[in-house]
Amino acid sequence: MHSLPIFVDVKGKPVILVGEGEMAAAKRRLIERAGAVPVGRDDPDARIGFVAFPDDARSTDAAARLKARGLLVNVADRPELCDFTSPAIVDRDPVLVAVSSGGRSAGLAKALRQRLEAILPADLGALAEALFAARDAMRARWSDPHRRRQAIDAGLAEGGPLDPLRGGSAAGVGQWATEGDAGETSRLIAIRLRSGDPDDLTLGEARLLGQAERIFHRPEVPPAILARARADAARTACDAPPSSPGQGLSIDLGFA
Repeated sequence: MHSLPIFVDVKGKPVILVGEGEMAAAKRRLIERAGAVPVGRDDPDARIGFVAFPDDARSTDAAARLKARGLLVNVADRPELCDFTSPAIVDRDPVLVAVSSGGRSAGLAKALRQRLEAILPADLGALAEALFAARDAMRARWSDPHRRRQAIDAGLAEGGPLDPLRGGSAAGVGQWATEGDAGETSRLIAIRLRSGDPDDLTLGEARLLGQAERIFHRPEVPPAILARARADAARTACDAPPSSPGQGLSIDLGFA
């Protein structure tokens, strides 16, 4: 990854904005949309700032002054000066999907956002709120955290009772939380790599890596392939997976 993707809570907090013109107006709208308070360059309590001048010299000077005070700075149309970038955003509050090209192409990020806008149901945020409200019911039904995570994964899987890409899933959360299935107990799937290039993974293989709870991989499997697995998946370098890999989905990963 070229950057650490994080979401920063700035609601009610000061965010410096210096600049002029339409670029500065767009940054102001973004700041206010996040619930922050746009302030001038001298505000002592601000921790991040946006710079949006039409000319490079003023942008460079303003960014240097803010960085000298320890602020993280975003400079419009100057990715080389940015400590952080502003992604294209799909807003399904409280669900936010951010798409970034690392400052390489705002047009590409915008195009991807528009595609995602068409795919993600308008009521996706309602599903998130319903799951949040059902936390106590889920804990009561699945007291073991591992089993609870399995149940949530199964419920939200493609075609599952809470499939997030199917509109109206929020309405079924209450019944699912009290009657839902905990999901599969154990499944081991072998993936045989054709090369060490992660771009050679099929969509199905990449999806399985993103879903698996544990990866049993040969020592020679490169880190770039393992990076396609979910961040919290257990990774074990071995010559062969155990006969009983454990509950949930496990991947036996090696070369063909």
